Amino acid sequence: MLTWQVWAVLAAVFAALTAIFAKLGVAGIPSEYATFVRTIVVVALLGVIVTVSGQWRSPAVLGGRGITFLVLSGLATGASWICYFRALQLGDVARVAPIDKLSVVLVAVFGVTFLGEHLSLPNWLGVALIAAGAMLVAYRA
Repeated sequence: MLTWQVWAVLAAVFAALTAIFAKLGVAGIPSEYATFVRTIVVVALLGVIVTVSGQWRSPAVLGGRGITFLVLSGLATGASWICYFRALQLGDVARVAPIDKLSVVLVAVFGVTFLGEHLSLPNWLGVALIAAGAMLVAYRA
């Protein structure tokens, strides 16, 4: 089994590829429709993975709290994707993606604020550098 760090790096690689492929894919297509097509592909792929790996379960086993937060997460994901694809249509991928990654900064703030997580001074410095870096990459001189 791979470590969380390996999975996180793989997620970053696939997120980068997502940005490039999406920028190419939204050319001449309404961003909401492009998001819809992407979502169908994601649902189909995950359906195959869940079925082949034997993870298929009734949603009833999740319980009310689990379902509620997964639905909210799904709504947030959909909103994020719609906004992201619209931004890709309007802007350069090299500038849109770093702004999108400001979610890393927001996750740190939300994790501390709402989940009671703790970050050390070096962690906060890293968060500040991510924010500054995203803004510098997005800056058009």
